[in-house]
Amino acid sequence: MSEHNISATSRNVEGKGASRRLRLAASIPAIVYGGKSAPQAIQLDHEKIWLAQQNEWFYSSILNLDVDGKVEQVLLRDMQRHPFKQIIMHLDFQRVDANQALRASVPLHFLNQDKSPAGKTAGILVLHELNEVEVSCLPKDLPEFIEIDLSNLAVGDIVHLSDLKLPKGVELPELKLGKEHDVAVVIAKHGREDVAEEAAPAAADVPATKAAKKDDK
Repeated sequence: MSEHNISATSRNVEGKGASRRLRLAASIPAIVYGGKSAPQAIQLDHEKIWLAQQNEWFYSSILNLDVDGKVEQVLLRDMQRHPFKQIIMHLDFQRVDANQALRASVPLHFLNQDKSPAGKTAGILVLHELNEVEVSCLPKDLPEFIEIDLSNLAVGDIVHLSDLKLPKGVELPELKLGKEHDVAVVIAKHGREDVAEEAAPAAADVPATKAAKKDDK
């Protein structure tokens, strides 16, 4: 697991007015909570975080958060963005305990789809029903992503949650809720045009009574 470091400074003044002044100064107000410590208000450099948040790891990896020289391991739990400006309004980070299992959403990486029988067949749709899954594991076992090899995917195949190959120590909590929660992740099926053509009756299959009515008009 790669290490990702971000820096912040503590802040003593809170409230909407203080947060507005921070944003005008190109900083992001944020909060760190969880664990045995009290919640802490912090601020981060907007430009550095804006660059970091363009990477997948920012959302799914353990982050080493340095606040005034003290480093804590955290997960990003919430990000508030401006409705139309490229501005991050607020961030929530949760502290993690190295000895306690956590839950986090992990992105899925789909491999070799274009090399698969389904991917090579014209008119076939390969649908990604999920782009991420929630996992449960110790912080040290948290993967940045989970790979799904689709090289053998054929027309009509369905890849379910239970088919995913998980790293050691990683579980999918959803599967513990019952078989009905073993949902589809990838589906390979005929496109709508093909289905429509198969469903439409041929002219020769139209009943004689209907054909006669058409001729009478």
